[in-house]
Amino acid sequence: MKMRVAVLLAVIAMFCAANAQKCPLDGLMSSLTESVASAVLQKVTLSCISVSAVGSLANCPAGYKPTGCSCGNACGSWDIRNDQTCHCQCANQDWTAARCCKIALK
Repeated sequence: MKMRVAVLLAVIAMFCAANAQKCPLDGLMSSLTESVASAVLQKVTLSCISVSAVGSLANCPAGYKPTGCSCGNACGSWDIRNDQTCHCQCANQDWTAARCCKIALK
């Protein structure tokens, strides 16, 4: 059933995109998207923490994922390794920090 609804919405969207005039279903599509997003967001919570470590690696705790990294010594080059660790790429790093977040059901 969900697949049929998704296909129907995709066909409607393609039809509306092909017409130069505003599609009368634009308002309906927008309202539907907003209500679904609102329902999902009411059931989840975002929790974030900061983690710092000496050296070039900062690991997020279990259940958390790194969303951003910061490096000492004015180093702006970093990457996320194994979906869990912030890695500063410059040599001789004095510190590395990670912003770690998780999404959980309320």
